Amino acid sequence: MTYHPKSEFLRVMFERGFVADCTDYQALDEALIAGVVPAYIGYDATAASLHVGHLMNIMVLRWLQKTGHKPITLMGGGTTKVGDPSFRSEERPLLTSEAIDRNIAGLGRVFSRYLSYGEGATDAVMLNNAEWLDNLNYLEFLRDIGRHFSVNRMLSFESVKSRLDREQSLSFLEFNYMILQAYDFLEINRRYGCLLQMGGSDQWGNIINGIDLTHRVIDKQIYGLTTPLLTTSDGRKMGKSASGAVWLSGDMLSPYEFWQFWRNTTDADVGRFLKIFTELPVAECDRLGALQGAEINQAKILLANLATTLLHGAEAAQAAEATAREVFEKGGVGDDLPTLQLSAAEVAEGITLAQLFVRAGLAPSGKEAKRLILDGGARVNDEVATDAGLRIGAGELAAPLKLTAGKKRHALVMLG
Repeated sequence: MTYHPKSEFLRVMFERGFVADCTDYQALDEALIAGVVPAYIGYDATAASLHVGHLMNIMVLRWLQKTGHKPITLMGGGTTKVGDPSFRSEERPLLTSEAIDRNIAGLGRVFSRYLSYGEGATDAVMLNNAEWLDNLNYLEFLRDIGRHFSVNRMLSFESVKSRLDREQSLSFLEFNYMILQAYDFLEINRRYGCLLQMGGSDQWGNIINGIDLTHRVIDKQIYGLTTPLLTTSDGRKMGKSASGAVWLSGDMLSPYEFWQFWRNTTDADVGRFLKIFTELPVAECDRLGALQGAEINQAKILLANLATTLLHGAEAAQAAEATAREVFEKGGVGDDLPTLQLSAAEVAEGITLAQLFVRAGLAPSGKEAKRLILDGGARVNDEVATDAGLRIGAGELAAPLKLTAGKKRHALVMLG
């Protein structure tokens, strides 16, 4: 639908392409005008870092705070023990409490780059749903909360229906997930006055459940707002590169590789990504996105610099750009390239070139590495590599080896 919001937050959401759906645009708009709206997005702690696929919703929380409202980042310390079945073909592996706590600490470091946490009215707060889920009394929970859920309706949700239609197992444990997520919204409203849950469009059913439950149990009006599933112009899901997930943790993906991911954006996506992943004015995003030929490359560099500055800081962005310039313009090796360090023991009998490309993160598998080399897309020290089985020993690593996949992805290999 076409809605013309009056509140600054919703206006930014519409202008920059963040809106997929909302339970009640007008009522939410009025609440945003009336005062500070606490709003949350939930994140299960299934990995030690978030990835680029999560970044759209992190930017939503950042804009929420910038427009005078209160972001709540909900860590799924409790729900991670169950596992979200949404649009998955199989059950998630269950993690220990210690692993979940470690992952939550990693996620917290990412959020602190984008949000300001504290005690103020619009300062962000981080919650953990283990606080209210870990000690639930099962019989009381069934009686007080479970009675509000229709199994018929739950079976109709696309996330559940798709599993059952494919005759893939859905455990009772996973089936409980949507009840627990709905209960989260109820509890965060009770405890913190939270009026809005946001998330990707795949969470629409779960968000509606929480709104429904809260209305039934405490008769409060609350809202849901979803963001679109973000795909690139060629139809690929956002968040993956040729060598795997684009992690937001600098320990799992170097600032240079993060910068390079944005620098490699397809021409057709530049304007849209500037709106979503930077804070440049919308008109400037449109102008840059309309550039053609070599000029669009400057827009891509700006996108890479701004996105990297938000996550890793201005210094890391400048270093990444300098490294890229050295690699691409001067043919050097650069100081900030991703580096694979091998021990003398690992290369005692030599390591094949194909294995090196896999170990350096330039190919996802040995088969893909061999294909890359066979197709002439692999270089070693800027020379085309032709022999995937060539063994590299300590002698060849006396000086660092520069590996190149395609035109834009590079890594160094050296003896540690």
